[in-house]
Amino acid sequence: MKALVMHEYNKLTYQDVETPLPRAGEVQIKLMACSVCGSDVHGFDGSSGRRIPPIIMGHEAAGVISALGDGVKGYNIGDRVTFDSTVYCNKCDACKRGDVNLCADRQVLGVSCGDYRRDGCFAEYVTVPEYILYRIPENVTFVQASMTEPLSIAMHAATRTKITAEDTVAVIGVGTIGMLILQVVKSFGAKRIIALDIDDGRLEFAKKNGAADIINSKAPDAAQRLAEIAPTVAIDATGIPATFDMCVKSVALGGRVVMVGNLAQHVDFPLQYAVTHQLSFFGSCASAGEYPACLKLIAEGKVDIDGMISKVVPLCEGDYWLNKVYRREDGLTKIVFRCNEE
Repeated sequence: MKALVMHEYNKLTYQDVETPLPRAGEVQIKLMACSVCGSDVHGFDGSSGRRIPPIIMGHEAAGVISALGDGVKGYNIGDRVTFDSTVYCNKCDACKRGDVNLCADRQVLGVSCGDYRRDGCFAEYVTVPEYILYRIPENVTFVQASMTEPLSIAMHAATRTKITAEDTVAVIGVGTIGMLILQVVKSFGAKRIIALDIDDGRLEFAKKNGAADIINSKAPDAAQRLAEIAPTVAIDATGIPATFDMCVKSVALGGRVVMVGNLAQHVDFPLQYAVTHQLSFFGSCASAGEYPACLKLIAEGKVDIDGMISKVVPLCEGDYWLNKVYRREDGLTKIVFRCNEE
């Protein structure tokens, strides 16, 4: 099969590699679409330490089952599917209580780090365990389905604390995950949503998709304006000291802060302020079974997936387009590789 292989940082080679065959309990998937995650972009230059060459990156994908391993009973060849990016063990304490995102032996497709190496979906075929598969609704395209994985991360973050029609929610950073969080929060019926970002284009898209207020984070009075609104929930989808501090200092008394962005390894924590304002903090890691709910949102048109995608391009052009995204050229944000022709 053909695949994009990263033999060295900042370069993908489109080449022939061995086609993976399904083992017991696995299926082989003929990939139709794979969207590029921000973690792939960061892994492209080695900065994340989680894409050590050689590796086939990619974990946000969808396709058609093309072969079945021994013991697979719930699916058939030809089924349209997407799948979790996480391969979990189903045996550890976290898995047994449903926290598969916290699996002690967790592996992520398209990741190569010090602990493991697992090729991903910048390829024509991939094999995955049957238990991470999900069927794609008939009215959802492969390109749309490839965005189920990032949507599931957004859904997980938005459900770390219960959001109701009484809540005012601030989403700080409306890149891919933040924009999806905003739309999920909107589907929950939140009373008011505020979007903050340094990019005016993203803010206008956020307004189109449910934000009642937009604030450019670069404005000198941005933090003050948000604090005057006093959201009951602040979601940090960026994860740098400035955005974390803005979340903490803006939420109402007894407010909740959800942390999903994590660009910075460490931030200062205002302990006394958090205690005297009785704030609650929720970390959010990956996803844990939100795929069916996410596919339902896509099928019902409650999230604007198509509007978030900049380009759909052939897999063979992957190196060219990933370099353009990496260099932040032409306003590109989300690109999707077409892995096979339908």
